[in-house]
Amino acid sequence: MTVKKVDVLLVGSGVMSTTLATLLNELDHSMSMMMVERLPSIASESTDAWNNAGTGHAGYCELNYTPIDQAGNVNISRALAINASFEVSLQLWSSLVEKKSLPAPTKFINQTPHLSFVWGEDNVEFLRQRYHLLKAHPLFKDMEFSDDITQLSQWMPLIMAQRDTNEKVAATRVSYGTDIDFGSLTRELIKHLTHSENFTLNVSTEVTSLKQLDNGHWRVNIKDLNTKKHTKVEAKFVFLGAGGGALKLLQKSGIPESQGYGGFPVSGQWLVCNNPEVVKQHNSKVYGKAAIGAPPMSVPHLDTRIINGKPALLFGPYAGFTTKFLKKGSYLDLFKSVKPSNLKSLLGAGRHNMDLTRYLIGEALQKHATRVTTLREFYPQATDADWHLESAGKRVQIIKQCDEKGGKLEFGTEIVAAKDGSIAALLGASPGASVSVQAMINVIERCFSNQIKTEQWHRRIKSLIPSYGESLVDDSQLLEQVRSRTLQVLNLR
Repeated sequence: MTVKKVDVLLVGSGVMSTTLATLLNELDHSMSMMMVERLPSIASESTDAWNNAGTGHAGYCELNYTPIDQAGNVNISRALAINASFEVSLQLWSSLVEKKSLPAPTKFINQTPHLSFVWGEDNVEFLRQRYHLLKAHPLFKDMEFSDDITQLSQWMPLIMAQRDTNEKVAATRVSYGTDIDFGSLTRELIKHLTHSENFTLNVSTEVTSLKQLDNGHWRVNIKDLNTKKHTKVEAKFVFLGAGGGALKLLQKSGIPESQGYGGFPVSGQWLVCNNPEVVKQHNSKVYGKAAIGAPPMSVPHLDTRIINGKPALLFGPYAGFTTKFLKKGSYLDLFKSVKPSNLKSLLGAGRHNMDLTRYLIGEALQKHATRVTTLREFYPQATDADWHLESAGKRVQIIKQCDEKGGKLEFGTEIVAAKDGSIAALLGASPGASVSVQAMINVIERCFSNQIKTEQWHRRIKSLIPSYGESLVDDSQLLEQVRSRTLQVLNLR
């Protein structure tokens, strides 16, 4: 059997794999790459707009990124880190728009104000404290706060209409927040990549096995799901960016770094508005506080979206219990992921997260009327008939070894790479797509460490991402320059 040799094999056609392929192609046009996708269409799982929150997670409105510690203090460190990482994504997209590698920005990103909204005296004071801490930092200097009914009615008319005026409410707002159709973005990036003779895309293609050779390369068997034909690929580097399918492939690799990792799948659903008259009255993303015991991905929000160029209004997400790792996966995914190497982690995490499991099952069993009742906390005039339920994507949260509990459940993303840098996988979920560029830069720094240190690669990545190697958290002057450019190029003012 003929062996196809490539420099890079990317498994999965989502935003992560595509971003990595885009960066590597810009850094070295001669690098040969193959991307394989199990489904017949690209970016159809977690990257697809209907399966992805699409917020452009920047820490502006997500209250779970600024937790309260036991002393009652608000910790803003994660919000600062996520905001700085999102600015890195904006820089790359701006450069690609300028180079005509991406189309007009409105094809994939649109200005949509980001608001945090709370009610109740304690929550208002929390939001006020959060605002003052964030506002003092250059990254959040344009954030506004109000507890004035008239101002709030201008910011979010649907939410404030017929609301009890005796109720204490407050909101913060950043006017240049974004809505991102990551499905459209990814498809445009792949369209550009396919113009390169060194890039090959294989859809309806599944990885059946992978093994490291004596020379350090990886022998990967792939199967065409239409013709049933098997092909062997030898790759110098493999990236497992298959979303919920990455864990299974990481386990197949057998690298020591994969030991102890497991996955906890969470499903999601949205209420989608059927009434165009309601949709056009709301043009922002309004985030609230998650219910006690709810996972971070279940922070409720009334969400303006632009999907395939058309406006939509969503509320949710409603989390649910599932054993699937992918929307188009198998109900056996969770059970097949259990291995001797991660059994202790899974049992430990399960033992300490029973409340979360009960919460997810309860969410899955909710009736439509109950979901709309929750919506009315945000939008008091909501009617049952104006909304229908849509399934979102699956999120596989990370379970990893922990000395104290045996295993712990983490809400975030993590790169797992072999010591020799020949293979890497991305596990986890939120903030995910929004920080995809920084995540893939981290992969390059770990797995292409020699190349990224060369003058040529360093110069090229600086031309794409001017802040590369510097801190947007610490350098306010650089931040001002970077943000001024990206807001102009991407039409976000």
